[in-house]
Amino acid sequence: MPLQSLAKFLIIGGAALLIVGLIFWFGARFFPSGVPGDLAYRRGNVSIYVPIVSSIVLSIVATIVLNIVLRLFR
Repeated sequence: MPLQSLAKFLIIGGAALLIVGLIFWFGARFFPSGVPGDLAYRRGNVSIYVPIVSSIVLSIVATIVLNIVLRLFR
């Protein structure tokens, strides 16, 4: 792997991590208990959290980012 394409990969990967980190940071400010649509159950000592909508959103964002990265390396 040439050094130039490794540098390109690291820059794109770092930018993707920055974007995902900002999404999580701002998402925690707007939705402190999770995204609407996530299931939370609390009773006594039992607490169950099922992040259904968060998983779907994360999957969509990851798919978009991976498609962009793979198109840049073609």
